Amino acid sequence: MSVMNKFMSFLGLQEQEEIVEREQLPVEEEEFETPPVETRKNPRGNNVVSIHSQKNVKVILHEPRSYDEAQEIADHLRSHRTVVVNLQRVRTDQALRIIDFLSGTVYALGGGISKIGGNIFLCTPDTVEISGTISEILAEEHDYNRMR
Repeated sequence: MSVMNKFMSFLGLQEQEEIVEREQLPVEEEEFETPPVETRKNPRGNNVVSIHSQKNVKVILHEPRSYDEAQEIADHLRSHRTVVVNLQRVRTDQALRIIDFLSGTVYALGGGISKIGGNIFLCTPDTVEISGTISEILAEEHDYNRMR
């Protein structure tokens, strides 16, 4: 029984009678040459990309003066840039609106947002991972100032 007949019967495309009839016919086997394994490799190589190959890795420092500048910060995030936002020169109500807008933007892009100081936030796209916390340091500094 040839390989093709076994395959066809395995798939259920041939009945046993047909297999017997085909086996009785003289079959000339064709020889196929297979190329060596080295020539079968993917010509593109690995799918591994070095993180150092990106030349436009930027961190943007932004100090908005009004809510209208929040869209500019969101545009930087959409361009996969990390943004440090200083909200110390904005009124409290506008700072809350900016943070709400940026939180929604960061969520939609799969990024992250972290408070790194008093009214200072770090907004990152999905390509940047934030690890660690600064809140513990701020709490210790607050306790230190209270002790003085």
